[in-house]
Amino acid sequence: MASDSSPSPIRTLVVDDEPLAIERLQILCAREPMIDLVGTASDGEAALRLLEALEPEMLLLDIAMPGLDGIGVAKAIEKLAKRPAIIFCTAFDQFAVAAFDLAATDYLLKPVAQDRLAKAVARVIERRRAPAEETAVSDHAQEFWVPHRSEMIRIAAQDIDRVEAERDYMRLHVGSRSFLLHQTITELERRLDPAMFIRLHRSTIVRRDRIARLSHDGMGVWHAVLTDEERIRIGRTYLPAARALMGR
Repeated sequence: MASDSSPSPIRTLVVDDEPLAIERLQILCAREPMIDLVGTASDGEAALRLLEALEPEMLLLDIAMPGLDGIGVAKAIEKLAKRPAIIFCTAFDQFAVAAFDLAATDYLLKPVAQDRLAKAVARVIERRRAPAEETAVSDHAQEFWVPHRSEMIRIAAQDIDRVEAERDYMRLHVGSRSFLLHQTITELERRLDPAMFIRLHRSTIVRRDRIARLSHDGMGVWHAVLTDEERIRIGRTYLPAARALMGR
């Protein structure tokens, strides 16, 4: 007899300091056939105790909690040999960068919607099936999560065409759309793969394969002309790296 290859429900622990939030997540979980809710915790310390006792495969984890918060819980889980998937559920979008530095699977904004929870669960199942080499941690960010209206949108790093600084935010250009990420350009440059991206100006990072040609105006000012004919001025500090694209 052939074995059933369909995935089993995911053993899940809900962690939140607000009783109403726990109740809402319990209701949402009951509607998801791929969730097996094994317990709840009202603070970070209790969550770590239940991790050992219940061995959940997934956490629906609040961030802003008294005592040990959700980020602290996630950091503690990083040290475990067998780590559950983490889906952050929070009312605040400013923790997204820290959350995904900790390899969170998803980041849901409260009030959590049923369809967004379903998508997050699907991502956990997808990562379960992925070969080990595909889930290996990279030195550089493979994706970014940015707030858009009432949800967080996943943007693959390889889909970003260019990045432009706007005060305390970075505008990520992805095709005809753009999204704002609350992060400094220096930190973003560190997280992006330098083999794929190059900084051309103090306020601009460009994906290397989007550069069609370099041009200068005869007065020492160089521009990178992108494949969509957008012209990006190259800062003097970054000119040597840009000229290295030409082998010069």
